[in-house]
Amino acid sequence: MSHTSKKSKAAIAAAAVVVIGLILLTGCKKKSETDISAAPQQTPAAQIEQTICPVMAAPINKDLYTEYKGEKVYFCCPGCKQEFEKDPEKYIAKLPQFKQ
Repeated sequence: MSHTSKKSKAAIAAAAVVVIGLILLTGCKKKSETDISAAPQQTPAAQIEQTICPVMAAPINKDLYTEYKGEKVYFCCPGCKQEFEKDPEKYIAKLPQFKQ
């Protein structure tokens, strides 16, 4: 194999790693603190419905959820669901369905 061919293969492999990394990183995008604070204030009745992912603070996908203590908990992506399931109590304070 020639020296140029080895360099070409290495460059292609490096590009593939970068592309795969970008694809994985775009699955969940954490909102900045300013985005969250700019949201309109909700009335007490509306606060019962969860609209934000407890892990990444992004809008939820109603198709991605788990049940915890009899309540559905929604997430923005599958990775957040997995993270929540590792230690649910870490996120309870962020969920309106668990506030009294």
